[in-house]
Formats: sequence, C-alpha cells, structure tokens
Amino acid sequence: MADRVFVGLPKRMVRLTVDGHELEVLEGTTILEACRQLRIDTPTLCQLETLTPVNVCRVCVVEVEGSRVLVPACSRKVEPEMNIRTDSERVRHSRRLVLELLASSVDMSLCSAQVHGWLARYGATPQRFGQDVATVAQPVKIDNDLYVRDYSRCILCYKCVEACGVDAQNTFAIGVAGRGFDAHISTEYAVPLPESACVYCGNCIGVCPTGALMFKSEHDMREAGTWDESTQSITETVCPYCGVGCMLELHVQDNSIVKVTSPLDHSVTAGHLCVKGRFGFQFVQKRKP
Repeated sequence: MADRVFVGLPKRMVRLTVDGHELEVLEGTTILEACRQLRIDTPTLCQLETLTPVNVCRVCVVEVEGSRVLVPACSRKVEPEMNIRTDSERVRHSRRLVLELLASSVDMSLCSAQVHGWLARYGATPQRFGQDVATVAQPVKIDNDLYVRDYSRCILCYKCVEACGVDAQNTFAIGVAGRGFDAHISTEYAVPLPESACVYCGNCIGVCPTGALMFKSEHDMREAGTWDESTQSITETVCPYCGVGCMLELHVQDNSIVKVTSPLDHSVTAGHLCVKGRFGFQFVQKRKP
C-alpha cells in the first residue's frame, strides 16, 4: 500500500467587498490579487509575483474599513467581510505623494509606460518641490563588461536584493545600507562589486523597474543614441549551455543580440537566469560570415 501524502488542508473561500463590488477569493489571497481579479489597476513598484513582498514603496496602499492606517495591498491578506476602497481621496493623496517624492529625487525617465501612466493618473507634480530638492544623482558605476549600475535611478524597491537572496540566486552579494535618505544598495562591507560575492547572474537586472541596473550593451547603445526598442524583435529559444531547459528571450536589433531576458511565467526560470544564459550571447555574433 502506498504511503499517504499530506497535501495540506483545503482552502476556504473568503467573501469581501472592493469598491462596492462583492467577490469571493481563496483564503491567503492578497488584496492586490483580489483587485486584479476585478481588473482594478493598482500601482506597484516593489512588488513582483516571483519575489517576496517587502512593502517598501507604499504606492499600492488601500483603505480598509476599520483600519487606522492605509494598508499595503501587495502583502495584506484578505479577511472575511473586509470592505476595501482603492480610489478614495485618502488613497489617491497617499499614492500621489509617494510618486511625487520618488520622482523628485530619482530619475524615473526609463520606467515603464505604465509607471508614467500612474504619475499622470494621480496628478503627481514632483516639480512643486523646487529646483533645489535633494536627489540621489551620482555617476554611473561601470566596473565590469556585463552590466552597469546607475543609482541615480534607484528607488530602493529592494527587488535586486530579493533576487540576489533567497528568492532566486541565494548569493546575498548586496543589501541595503544606511538609513533614511542616505539608504542605498551596497555590497558586503561596501567592497567594490568585482571583489564581492556577486556571481554576475544578472537577476538583479531582470527585476529592476527603473533602469538603475542595465546591460552594459544597452547602456553603451543608449549613450551612443542607437538604442531603439521600436526596431527590436524578440526571439524565444532554449538556452544551449546545459540541460536545465531555461527559456531565453533574445532581444535583437540590427541583426545583433542586445540583451537576453526570460519570461516571468516560465516554469523553469521564473524570469531568472545564470551568468551564461543572461550574458553568454556574444559568441553568436562572432561567427565568421
């Protein structure tokens, strides 16, 4: 007789109300997931399906009836009879202020069109803080041939730290050092990156939402004014380096591979790659004609 396998207790359904709409979701569902079931566009910056929520950007906050403070939708689990408002004046004011504070001190010009849409939707005007506002502007760090770090674009979303840690690579080469406005991404003991534990998997690049971490190939092309995503095509293939079966997305411009990513919903990679899969594409372009 086969051994019995415990597969866990069955989950119950939880009834709640979001913006006046009643729905039922599985217990353990986050408010953000419930909102997405209702197709309610909820802004997020530090949240990613493949990473553990860290609740640092606070741009996804919602109002829960009976709660003294706004709660982060990305990590707060639904509860029975919860009544949630996602578009109250209090929520809109909080989201607008968070976006304004970020955009006033950080270069967010390379964020996705969705992020710029949120800035417009909530009427964020970071210019109102004036020309002398403190920023995190600093020179781009270029100390290797694979990727660059432009911390003038870093919003401290922690995604790179999570990807370097238990959520993907388990290298723990980087963390957050300092406090308040001086908080920043750092290696252990602030040693130069090439001397750190970094294995150059590039998974930090794959989750960065602002362009603070970028392929050096992309950085060089942007500096030369030749980067043009509108002319790029994406070809999916399987990484040839080993038998794991990682899915690659080859971004090609002018018949050359300019960067490599992997889809977040791929069952093998969940968007993560090793150094060979992400950066080992140059040999393709060095074949003799």
